[in-house]
Amino acid sequence: MSRRSLKHYLYVTIFGTHTRAGRLFDILLIIAILSSLLVLTLESVPSIASEWGKQLRALEYTFTCLFTLEYLLRLYCSPKPSAYAKSFYGVVDLLAILPTYLAFLFPAASSMSVIRLLRVMRIFRILKLVRYLQDSNILLRSLLMARRKIFIFFSTVAILVTIFGSLIFIIEGPENGFTSIPKSIYWAIVTITTVGYGDLVPQTHLGKAIASITMLLGYSILAVPTGIITAELSQEMRTHKTLVKCPNCSKSGHESDAIHCKYCGGELAEPNQRVVVNEGKN
Repeated sequence: MSRRSLKHYLYVTIFGTHTRAGRLFDILLIIAILSSLLVLTLESVPSIASEWGKQLRALEYTFTCLFTLEYLLRLYCSPKPSAYAKSFYGVVDLLAILPTYLAFLFPAASSMSVIRLLRVMRIFRILKLVRYLQDSNILLRSLLMARRKIFIFFSTVAILVTIFGSLIFIIEGPENGFTSIPKSIYWAIVTITTVGYGDLVPQTHLGKAIASITMLLGYSILAVPTGIITAELSQEMRTHKTLVKCPNCSKSGHESDAIHCKYCGGELAEPNQRVVVNEGKN
């Protein structure tokens, strides 16, 4: 097998999902990601770590080697390695392996907190799963389309919590636990989100009235971001219903960038020659 054909085979297997080898690679990689997260979780339990620490560490090094090999293979077979390395998934893949290697640079005796932080950073491996969630792109596009509305909403909430936090600071004061405006804003955020930890509680009647208004306001604005995202998601799903029809088996349900039919495996037509149907009207 020539070098070019090897790179093409690796590219189709690693980046593609329409071949048997590609699907098997994705399944094995998902199992490895979930297993590594299980090892990370078990390693954080003191009783388990004291008895099985060496075995868990060996498993972690094994998973790190596997993910390192995967990352290097992606760089090797990618048509544009630098573009992949700078992409979202490229950064996530790097974050999945980097903490384990960085941990070797810090002595455990003097930098235990740093070691612990680096180990916990391995949780970024769960972001690698986003690549294999078929409908995640729809949700991401919906959030992207609603970014301006969401920004305006959170800006309004930030203004409100600043106002209510400042008011409660003036009314209650340090004698009732509201020692600063930032701490009072923290109380307003906790109250307007209907969490209510109870570590800061107004004592005066006017302060309780402000707290009541803040809580009621929190309930009233709770559905705003949900409505924004739901509307954009509904629009994106309606757009997504326009799909490609396979010329071989006549079945629809393919995305616009699909190359092969997911039912019969046949090759789809060129983009300018494709038959497009709207499933909402069938």
